[in-house]
Amino acid sequence: MAEAFLKQMAGGRFEVESAGLEPGKLNPVAVEVMKESGIDISRNKTKSAINLFKKGKRYDYVITVCDESQSGACPVFSGRGERLHWGFDDPFRFEGTHEEKLQQTRRVRDQIKETLRHWISNKISPPNSPNLL
Repeated sequence: MAEAFLKQMAGGRFEVESAGLEPGKLNPVAVEVMKESGIDISRNKTKSAINLFKKGKRYDYVITVCDESQSGACPVFSGRGERLHWGFDDPFRFEGTHEEKLQQTRRVRDQIKETLRHWISNKISPPNSPNLL
């Protein structure tokens, strides 16, 4: 979700890649709530942070969005880039009915979007100017 929002909100100002410890599968509930926001992530491929590292990828910013209870298991990416950690609940861990999972995932989606909106406005807006978003 964070990758898709950053691509949409930053208007190409950042090259964005998302990866986890191990490639997995997309969460269908996350796909559904992102569609509600007008973003289709259904064709996104999951990637491994290890594979990106092996390819020699370097980043100015490495932002982990792991669940706080799993923050020790977040991918670590070497290099000089600024490292940020934003803890959000992991929608794969949500339990309950489909509607309850949707509600919880919507909450996380909205938290991610607002966190990114704030971060982007501080990174690409000149000081003392109105936010771009």
